Amino acid sequence: MSKEITARSQDYSQWYNDLVLKGQLADYSAVRGCMVIKPYGFALWENMRDVLDRKFKETGHQNAYFPLFVPKSLFEAEEQNAEGFAKECAVVTHYRLKTNPDKKGALMVDPEAKLEEELVVRPTSEAIIWNTYKGWIQSYRDLPILINQWANVVRWEMRTRLFLRTAEFLWQEGHTAHATSEEAVAETKQMLEVYADFVENYMAVPVIKGVKSPSERFAGAVDTYCIEALMQDGKALQAGTSHFLGQNFAKAFDVKFSNKENKLDYVWATSWGVSTRLIGALVMAHSDDDGLILPPRIAPLQVVIVPIYKGADQKASLDEKISVIVAELKKAGIRVKYDDNDNARPGWKFAEYEMKGVPVRVAIGARDLENNVAEVARRDTKEKASLSLDGLAGTIVTMLDEIQQGMFDKAKAFQQANITPANSFEEFEKLLDEKGGFISAHWDGTAETEEAIKERTKATIRCIPLDNPQEEGVCILTGKPSKERVLFARAY
Repeated sequence: MSKEITARSQDYSQWYNDLVLKGQLADYSAVRGCMVIKPYGFALWENMRDVLDRKFKETGHQNAYFPLFVPKSLFEAEEQNAEGFAKECAVVTHYRLKTNPDKKGALMVDPEAKLEEELVVRPTSEAIIWNTYKGWIQSYRDLPILINQWANVVRWEMRTRLFLRTAEFLWQEGHTAHATSEEAVAETKQMLEVYADFVENYMAVPVIKGVKSPSERFAGAVDTYCIEALMQDGKALQAGTSHFLGQNFAKAFDVKFSNKENKLDYVWATSWGVSTRLIGALVMAHSDDDGLILPPRIAPLQVVIVPIYKGADQKASLDEKISVIVAELKKAGIRVKYDDNDNARPGWKFAEYEMKGVPVRVAIGARDLENNVAEVARRDTKEKASLSLDGLAGTIVTMLDEIQQGMFDKAKAFQQANITPANSFEEFEKLLDEKGGFISAHWDGTAETEEAIKERTKATIRCIPLDNPQEEGVCILTGKPSKERVLFARAY
């Protein structure tokens, strides 16, 4: 284990912070609660963003951009949404500073530059978008509107953690408008499937698809669909949400359309989003005490090649052979780096790329060249093998696929081993404290019972799984009748 990283078993929270910082994903900033995403972390986000963006466009969506600022009166229009986000809002009240006459070089708010109406810095964009849609929609011919935006949002969190919960973060938010309820619900479910496919097949993180309980729904939604992932410490993490908004926002902003029967009706809406917290999920789901472990499909670097040599002649021979391998890997679409920087020794490079989670490391020395082999190391299993240089690029391409699948299989086995039924509150509490994970238990369906369980255990209902089997039982807390189990967990 690297001395630079706190062991997971010792302090899981510190282990996570160590990996984010030492893996060069992000850094703290001078702004309270905000982070700096470093180039390596941003390259990871770009890879994730590019895959999702392609999937959105394949399902008929287009990108647009809406203002960062929302007039307070618009934000207030949908009451549930406004109330749900009110405590997290940053508000702009003035538009100018001026020199402070009492303190040289200091600035102060110009009291004469007070805004006529305060502006909320968007915590989410439903208000500004639906106010805009009002001018775009008159007839069923204008529908559906399928728009996504890549943006930043601000939620003034009191307790922050890099990627998982920051005052400002990057995300995408889809906002769609439809002529019928059925079409909007189908859109909501479709985007949940897009998220689940991405998280499982690119991030190699298994998820449980479900709907939120009424208490856990997005503010202003009729139904919130979600994907829930399990981290190595047994806590759940909400990896993505897709909301069926009904006609709530259309009514709040008076967005009506003339339907095919030439009657006026309110538009049906959805919104859906994932954020940079997915990077936090990636770190916590896969990594170990030696650093990051990144799935090949979205890793900024998939392969790094390190030469081992003495003198210019050996270096020249290695350069010639390695350039051929690099070209073959690039032709196969592999993100590869030939690290021939002579400012660092090979051992230092090995440790650095292990910390950064590069899936495959190739080391080639002068003797390897004579024997027509290279040492190839996998980051996920730490297995090393001496492999022939003949067809090495093809061998590595296959290995990357094996790593991707192996990471998912390992995480899936962990998830399945940590979904446990509980039939009494005593058993529920014991499982939470001793094992964690998802606990499948009966609940009487009331918000009061849900809140009581949360207060006593800090566990929340993560979701009611889609296609949940119906099973007669009694609530673990109240003993009242229940028709199905739901998944509880402590969560991030």
